[in-house]
Amino acid sequence: MALDLKGCRVLVTGASSGIGAGLAEALAAAGAVVGICARRGDRLSQVVDRCMEHSPDSRMWVVDLADFDAVDRLSVDVLDAFGGVDLLVNNAGIPKRRHVTALDIDTITQVMHINYLSPTRLTMALLPQMLERGSGTIVNISSIAALLSAPGEAAYDASKAALTAFSESMAIDLWESGVKVMVVYPGVIDTDLFSLPDNDVPNLPVPAEPVSAAVDAILGGLASGAAQVFVPEYFADICKNKAQDVGQFIEGTAGYLRQQRAAN
Repeated sequence: MALDLKGCRVLVTGASSGIGAGLAEALAAAGAVVGICARRGDRLSQVVDRCMEHSPDSRMWVVDLADFDAVDRLSVDVLDAFGGVDLLVNNAGIPKRRHVTALDIDTITQVMHINYLSPTRLTMALLPQMLERGSGTIVNISSIAALLSAPGEAAYDASKAALTAFSESMAIDLWESGVKVMVVYPGVIDTDLFSLPDNDVPNLPVPAEPVSAAVDAILGGLASGAAQVFVPEYFADICKNKAQDVGQFIEGTAGYLRQQRAAN
């Protein structure tokens, strides 16, 4: 069932830039009342100003989602401000691209904390009021890396895979509740996720898609009631091919990387 965005009360995390910012602005333009949060207050204020041009009741919260107490306060503050949340978009995340031999357990824990535990904590805090109404939508921004296990991103891949598995199981558990779940699998999107400091320089096998491509795909998925969305769509076929022979996929990827190293 399509989600009516007019008057829809929305919370988008990680909305100071990239997909989160673009989606927040598009939802506001569609008539939603948008709440946004992120750590960078200066950028966040610019996004909320653009949202308020379409939806004057939109709000922002400067929050470090690595702080579980802050996540709990955020859920209370948003419910107090909006009286409820109809659409939750868990978008915030960090990459930490490192070869597995350069990883340490603290880094792995940090990535899992922000990319998996934080969004599931926020989801569990906002789910009861959705269940009480018998309606609501949860959109979890995973990554194509969750399904294709991108090399050099083991910590990130695992955190997004955990979010994906949680989302799919939750969708089944909530099937008859009126609460819907959609998982989004972005590929390479033109955001600062690929240029952040303290990350290895990515070896991108495909050109970056504009943020608008991800926003349009998410809006399309909400309109159609889709369970999952791939950006771009052809990644769905790549995932199907991998599933047919995982060993061959791993061998082929390792061979591709070997050729890349030799060429450089």
